[in-house]
Amino acid sequence: MKQLFGFLFAILIIYVIYFDLTVGTLPASFTQQHVDAKVETTVKSKTDLPSFDAKVKPGETVISIVEHKINKPLPVSISHLIDDFRKLNPDQTPEKIKIGSTYHFPDYSK
Repeated sequence: MKQLFGFLFAILIIYVIYFDLTVGTLPASFTQQHVDAKVETTVKSKTDLPSFDAKVKPGETVISIVEHKINKPLPVSISHLIDDFRKLNPDQTPEKIKIGSTYHFPDYSK
């Protein structure tokens, strides 16, 4: 009896994996909506930090965007840059920036 239940359980698991990989479990309207949507994130800053807005392109990071803007290596430590980015963009982490979204970045050119 244990072997029969084990066999039926294994068949069920294989079917669930097959169904998930071929058909999926999310409705088509949900996935299409999130693929086509372009999310624009703009948050008004309440700090006196000099900043600029930039739209994130594929392959860019917070460090590369700031270095590209000032045309030289980063003049502050990475932890300082992360703290400033979080002050300018509450509820956002530099590790989770999204392609196509606009964020405030600290301006160290002055």
